[in-house]
Amino acid sequence: MAVGQGPGPAAARPVDADNHYYETLDAFTRHLDRKFRHRGVRVVQDGRHVEMVMAGKVNNFIPNPTFDPVIVPGCLDLQFRGQIPEGVDPRSLTRVEPIRPEYRDREARLATMDAQGLDAVLLFPTLGCGVEQALRDDVPATMASLAAFNRWLEDDWGYSHEDRIIAAPMISLADPGAALAEIDRVLELGARVIHMRPAPVPTGGAKGRSLGDKLHDPVYARLAEAGVPVAFHLGDSGYNAMIGASWGGAEEFAPFRAPDLLGGVLIGDRAIHDTMASLIVGGVFKRHPNLKVASIENGSDWVYPLLKGLRKLANRAPALFAEDPLDTIRRHVWVTPYYEEDLRKLADTIGVERVLFGSDWPHGEGLAEPASFTDELTAFSPDEVHRIMRANCAELVGLPTS
Repeated sequence: MAVGQGPGPAAARPVDADNHYYETLDAFTRHLDRKFRHRGVRVVQDGRHVEMVMAGKVNNFIPNPTFDPVIVPGCLDLQFRGQIPEGVDPRSLTRVEPIRPEYRDREARLATMDAQGLDAVLLFPTLGCGVEQALRDDVPATMASLAAFNRWLEDDWGYSHEDRIIAAPMISLADPGAALAEIDRVLELGARVIHMRPAPVPTGGAKGRSLGDKLHDPVYARLAEAGVPVAFHLGDSGYNAMIGASWGGAEEFAPFRAPDLLGGVLIGDRAIHDTMASLIVGGVFKRHPNLKVASIENGSDWVYPLLKGLRKLANRAPALFAEDPLDTIRRHVWVTPYYEEDLRKLADTIGVERVLFGSDWPHGEGLAEPASFTDELTAFSPDEVHRIMRANCAELVGLPTS
């Protein structure tokens, strides 16, 4: 039986490295310390109209935080493949439907995963991907809000439900001491992967801090010791405010609104590119040789300009690099490519062992049927397909590989 076809034995089924839930309205408030209730995330409701207020401002990251109705999974597939039929208005591709139980209930999600032929999924936020940027000027509120969110995540999903739903707690390095305490807490509760934002670390002021700063070493050391990877998932990196707005583009990253066309070109893969550069140039992997990181929902086209830039720097400052930067990437970095990219090129560059299958389900730009990712793997052998669809992600988070 081919990977991902039919129910099959659990061990033969794929592990999806990029799945999502849709948060409930109280995800950031249910466990929030009351002294932060006006500084963190607030839900403001006027009749049926609901808005999220963060740091005292209405936040537009998610236009409808009730997620009801919500976009149909995979309905934007043709748009992201660049295959919109002639004469079709791209806006007509967007379809919505009432929210489904499996987007918020873990038992319903398990049943859906069985129907999809999936053994396990890594589960990431939707609304939550915009919160750290919104609270960047208030470090205590940032740390309190993400800690409250993680407690909600424990309630509603758990960190490793039946070893099948692997939900990632969100960690900010804005306060390294508080981050380390929160990591110790979630590791004790069974977290298998940590979610960090691919962005400069906020400091509460105008100047940020590199992810490669030695202030973060205790956090990286703890994760390396535990064998728990850091997943840098696409979110609001602040690059719209830093770069896009300077060219007249949008100041906010609003993925579910009309696209900022110029900003999309200017910003593109910058956040994940710069994130990986900060770790490598900052010497993080030299100081923590067992640390594992993954790029989730950032595509893979950033790999090649990053490698070019690092090799150029290595020629000018060889003391910074103990090895070819490509060897560092191959040892420490896992990547979920977008399905429309050149997957063979990525595997030949970083090694097939570092390529992860991610569907982005149930988002509109993802795959309607996650296991159909195998349709993009015609250039790979059966063993390579197994690695991409299951074994690589299973190894990364400590699940059976076969």
